[in-house]
Amino acid sequence: MFRSMALQAVARRSISSSAVRQGNKVPHKQKLFQEDNGMPVHLKGGSADALLYRTTMVLTVMGVGYVVYELVKAAYPQKKE
Repeated sequence: MFRSMALQAVARRSISSSAVRQGNKVPHKQKLFQEDNGMPVHLKGGSADALLYRTTMVLTVMGVGYVVYELVKAAYPQKKE
């Protein structure tokens, strides 16, 4: 009984105090993403967004290249001797 009450108290304290410490970042993010600075919205998040974008593009190009390679390989089967 005492353990469950103590666990509930600790959980309640950590949940309520973590919300207070973080603050509200939404207005700042809205201002950042609504600026008209010529950047596409998918890159406005900073260097992490740019890294994710470039990684995605590299993997996409490599995947398309591999698919084309496999299609060409399948179109011209090797001759059996």
